[in-house]
Amino acid sequence: MAESSSEKKVVVIGIDDSEQSTYALRWTLDHFFPNPVFKLVLVHSRPTATSAVGLAGPGAAEILPIVDSDLRKIAARVVDSAKQLCIDKSVKDVTAEVVEGDPRNVLCDVVEKYHATILVVGSHGYGAIKRAVLGSVSDYCAHHAHCTVMIVKKPKTKH
Repeated sequence: MAESSSEKKVVVIGIDDSEQSTYALRWTLDHFFPNPVFKLVLVHSRPTATSAVGLAGPGAAEILPIVDSDLRKIAARVVDSAKQLCIDKSVKDVTAEVVEGDPRNVLCDVVEKYHATILVVGSHGYGAIKRAVLGSVSDYCAHHAHCTVMIVKKPKTKH
């Protein structure tokens, strides 16, 4: 299937409530947008209430709806903030999605869904041990996403 020249290339950016994520979004907007060639898709992966709480059993039934509500509010705030950054940079062709699940899988699935040309993720700058324990979203995506993956690192400030 030949790609028509009028089709926009999709740039997917993983967003969360971290400083690194905001930096990656800003950096991408500054370097790639506004550009009529690209369509921007912002993706926030929202944990499930059970995974966020990490417990089941007595008491969980009362806590889970509260946690779920908080996670929804955080997701809305993350997306609203990212959309506002796009508006500030005059980027209008933006789609935002909140998808429940592990960010590694969510980002790779969204790349497939939109046939993305590039996936942009921020780097939290974890050391080898922390990355091995927590699992790095950027490492996973670099190996599993079916597109180019750009990992944006915030420069360290020198004292």
